[in-house]
Amino acid sequence: MKNIRTIAYASVAAVSLSLALPAFAQDPVNIQLWAVDRPDQPAPQLIDEFNESQDEIHVEYRQLQFSDLLSDVMRAYAVGKAPDIYAVDVPFNAMMASKGALMDLTEMVENSDVINIDDYYPGPVESATWDGKLYGVPKSTNTIALFYNEDMFEAAGIDEPPQTWDELYQDAQALTDKDAGVYGLAFSAQANEEGTFQFLPWVQMAGGSWDDVNGPGAVEALTLWKKFLDEGLASPDTISRSQWVSTSTFISGNAAMAISGPWELDRMVREADFNWNVALLPVPEEGAPRSSAMGDYNWVLFKSTEHPEETFKVLEYIASKDPEMFQRFGQLPPEDNVEIPSTGNEELDQALSTFQEQLKYAQPRGPSPEWPAISKAVQDALQAALTGSQTPQQALDAAQAKIDKVTN
Repeated sequence: MKNIRTIAYASVAAVSLSLALPAFAQDPVNIQLWAVDRPDQPAPQLIDEFNESQDEIHVEYRQLQFSDLLSDVMRAYAVGKAPDIYAVDVPFNAMMASKGALMDLTEMVENSDVINIDDYYPGPVESATWDGKLYGVPKSTNTIALFYNEDMFEAAGIDEPPQTWDELYQDAQALTDKDAGVYGLAFSAQANEEGTFQFLPWVQMAGGSWDDVNGPGAVEALTLWKKFLDEGLASPDTISRSQWVSTSTFISGNAAMAISGPWELDRMVREADFNWNVALLPVPEEGAPRSSAMGDYNWVLFKSTEHPEETFKVLEYIASKDPEMFQRFGQLPPEDNVEIPSTGNEELDQALSTFQEQLKYAQPRGPSPEWPAISKAVQDALQAALTGSQTPQQALDAAQAKIDKVTN
């Protein structure tokens, strides 16, 4: 009986002691997030804010170099060390989804109280979609439009920016001043993704698409590009210059127009010492459908994540900050319904409004799991036609044959 009492007292004491001691805090779930964002860009800053906002999930950030963005993450996936969440360059979203690497987010997004996919521009959503399922959520977005020098237009007696390809050509002729080193138009036909990025909208406006590049309209577009170079209306190094260099030519006053994107707006405000504006890309003819390029990144979740619910919470938090995207980071939010407050700079506000309008017509590159080969075919066609080694028709026929080979 004595032993029974001793055991009972000990049990009560143990219970009392356990009630008196504080509960040990549970370790947070660790989530790995990889992106190319620098310290002054969204990912690292929003991650710090998320980590400070709660203690159940801790996100660790790794910055990748753009040149290694895809190779690094796919190597990690191959050896079972992929991150939980990753910012993929939009044309490669479909390729990763087709390999079975990504988590299908369709149901999670449908049930989300934070992410409403219907609020997003169609182009970014299409870039994140594969086989009818959603494999990503747009991070931010961009496109291209036509910058033009209002002072040069006024001096040349041109009242408004060109609306059609013919008007673009005529204005470029009128604005080119070879003695002063001024070209009518600056654009990029570089033998990399930037060349494809700039040329595909012309194909799309002319009735083609990323997998149909050799129709009459596409040939007309490439023929026009060649005329710009052959007649000295654009710089001879257009075939090797980047979009950044093209914009530099415009800012320096050596081009009256330039095709570039909203990532250049801060630089325009800082460096341009003339009146400038932005217009929608000209169309083949009045009434033709509009198009433009679509770039930036999508957030994707790797299927291998051990914490899908927690990882999606991180994604929701980041997406909830999209209305702050431009004010804080100078990037355009991917949602159509986000209003950007006035910056106090009339030129900048007008340009932002035009880019947001252009985004309504922006189309993704693909989506296709064979995108690298498709883009290379387009790049090769640009180089062949613009250097004169092939006619535009021959160059685009060769590109189409390469595209058909990898997609059929």
